[in-house]
Amino acid sequence: MLAVIPARGGSKGVPNKNIKDLNGKPLIAYTIQAAIESKVFEKVIVSTDSEQIAQISLKYGAEVPFIRPKEISGDMVSSDAVILHALQFFKEKNISYNEVCKLQPTSPFRDAEDIIKAYEVFMSGNWDYLVSVCECEHSPLWSGILGKDNSLDDFIREDVILACRQKLPQYYRLNGAIYMAKTASFIKSNCFFGSNGTGYIMSQEKSVDIDSQLDFAFTEFLLKNKECQDNKL
Repeated sequence: MLAVIPARGGSKGVPNKNIKDLNGKPLIAYTIQAAIESKVFEKVIVSTDSEQIAQISLKYGAEVPFIRPKEISGDMVSSDAVILHALQFFKEKNISYNEVCKLQPTSPFRDAEDIIKAYEVFMSGNWDYLVSVCECEHSPLWSGILGKDNSLDDFIREDVILACRQKLPQYYRLNGAIYMAKTASFIKSNCFFGSNGTGYIMSQEKSVDIDSQLDFAFTEFLLKNKECQDNKL
């Protein structure tokens, strides 16, 4: 299996997010180290358009076989297009992988153990796709669209209003941490979703996905708090 860590240089929410120092090391280092420590992958690469990110990625043990071209490095380019580009790059060198995995650098709490367990589920079930999820913090049934003048008419279904929270169905959301697919299936669908796919459930604690300065500050707080707890043991 090939692991691809997509990490472009531009970031509007958090400038230089992928290499911003997080409790003593660059954000991207957490994902690189988890991928390598899992020993699941034949190759762990970082796909980036930034020479600076490339150098830092190499320092932490990833391979950077190319600098990503500008046409697939903009804000509107999906990360799945980046995965497809990486697969095409290796195909042109007569190198193929049966499976491919996307590991986004914005999930620093996803560790080697999570990758190993997800891989075991993916392979043992002979799935075509696997995507990590976690429980929703709040049921989406408690949300709706406001009407004219912020009217609450039909905002929430009556049966939901009258139901106690414990009786509502459990919903899950994508957490952005782990995406796996058989390469042939990924190329067919151009994404990590399709028939014969499964969800790998992770805890909310491990599902922090950094997309803003607030996310970054919260993650740093959690890491420092964990350090303090570990030092007390």
